[in-house]
Amino acid sequence: MRRSGAARRPAGGTAPSSNRLRALLLLLLATVTAVLAGAVPVSAHAALTGSDPQQGSVVQEAPSQISLTFSEKVATSDGSVRVYDPKGKQVDTGDVVDLGGNSYGVKLRPGQPDGTFTVTYQVVSADSHPVSGAFTFSVGAPSKTTVPVPGQEAGGGVVGGLYGFARYLSYAGFILLVGGAAFVLACWQRGAGVRPVQRLVVSGWLTLAVATLAMLLLRGSYTGSGKLGDIFDMDLLSDVLQTKTGAALISRLLLLAAAALFIAVLFGAYARRDEENDDENDDEGVKDVEESEGAEEGEEGVEEGVEEGVREADVTKGVGSEDDDEPSEADDGSYQRDLTFGLAIGGGVVAAGLAASWAMAEHASTGLQAGLAMPLDILHLLAVAAWLGGLATLLVALFRAPADAQIETAAVRRFSRVAFGSVLVLTATGIYQSWRQVGTWSALTGTSYGQLLLVKIGLVAVLVGIAWISRRWTAQLVEAPAPTEEDREKATGDAVDDGAGAGAGTAGASDGAGTAGAGAGASTTGDDAGEGAGVGGDDGRGDP
Repeated sequence: MRRSGAARRPAGGTAPSSNRLRALLLLLLATVTAVLAGAVPVSAHAALTGSDPQQGSVVQEAPSQISLTFSEKVATSDGSVRVYDPKGKQVDTGDVVDLGGNSYGVKLRPGQPDGTFTVTYQVVSADSHPVSGAFTFSVGAPSKTTVPVPGQEAGGGVVGGLYGFARYLSYAGFILLVGGAAFVLACWQRGAGVRPVQRLVVSGWLTLAVATLAMLLLRGSYTGSGKLGDIFDMDLLSDVLQTKTGAALISRLLLLAAAALFIAVLFGAYARRDEENDDENDDEGVKDVEESEGAEEGEEGVEEGVEEGVREADVTKGVGSEDDDEPSEADDGSYQRDLTFGLAIGGGVVAAGLAASWAMAEHASTGLQAGLAMPLDILHLLAVAAWLGGLATLLVALFRAPADAQIETAAVRRFSRVAFGSVLVLTATGIYQSWRQVGTWSALTGTSYGQLLLVKIGLVAVLVGIAWISRRWTAQLVEAPAPTEEDREKATGDAVDDGAGAGAGTAGASDGAGTAGAGAGASTTGDDAGEGAGVGGDDGRGDP
């Protein structure tokens, strides 16, 4: 017994096209990796741009206050700036005050001796990275000093390495979580029922959650002592929670709880719907087989045929039909649209909130045009996730999806449009953020940071060209002539139906009553059976 629903192959898809599409996607992924790896990392951590007294200067009297000016706003705390006299004794009051702009100051105790003083600082730049350094100035005349200056740069060592690793893991988790969910919603909703796709999105959620928790525990030691043993210091953790970065990490953990609920609803709703559709297809296959068997049994008796023929007539008139209580295709389509719209709104809010947890704690939240930079930074992160996360999900679907759930060509076309739009968005927002960091157009060519940005912009431009070419190639690969009716019959096993119809026609030609029996024997198949009964009756009466 063969079921007609057993053959499920994507319409218009062929094995060679699928292989070429996979090869193209792998080539695109390799190119993206090469571009990202070849681009020199561009960072714009805060830097000390000035001080009063100036570094290495000699003043006649000890100042009452030491001021430091940075290239951007920094986060400070008590003890962020320390001043030591020539004998190594700390002579500042410990309280760091904001002097306006990007300047910060600390007061000195009165009655300081002549000699060389040492100033050390350790602050946190707008991108949440700690910055440290030291300089000296002299009162009266230079002298020897015995101040031990920390040799390890802030944010370095084992703690710095672990924190940096967790930070990159958090980005990777965000990309897989948001990009995978967006791919299911916008491109291939059937993917919600595919286990490898589910595992990919859930893995993204777990990666982001673990990385965020690790960053929260490491944060105090990362910006402070740099000792691994301080990660479980509750006092340090309490201090971290009062900072902008700590609040952002806590917000991210809370949003991940909402994301877990969204994932459960997303995969639960679509997977359940796909299972119901599969059951309906299997039921139709069983009915097709029963129709064939019923056509053969219709030749066995006149009485049984007449009784079944009467029941079939009732069905064709709608008497006692149970189909009226079942939801129509229009209702099912409306439910599908409402479900997708609701999930898109809820998922979009959660994804934007997760992206905002980076924007509110890093460069976008300070400096020039912060009110515009923050929403554009959110768009930048969402575009990266939709592109790279969707690409990863597409590759998983192509290589890991079971044979009965192969990705449709229409889904590939939709992702091609989403990916191209995402690349355009991240390019535009990236250029704006780059200009915002350098401050002036002349700095793009006059500073090393600006020159690195120009190189990166050029690489991204190449990437946009590759994405455009990829989109055209993808469209050509997935285009194929629509299958004919004969192809559909061969793929779905409709030849069984043709055999059943032939059996019913033979019975009708031999005897009118026997024809009615043949039609009755096929009555369990619904409308098709009623049609067969009508044909048999005409043959039996000899009507035209």
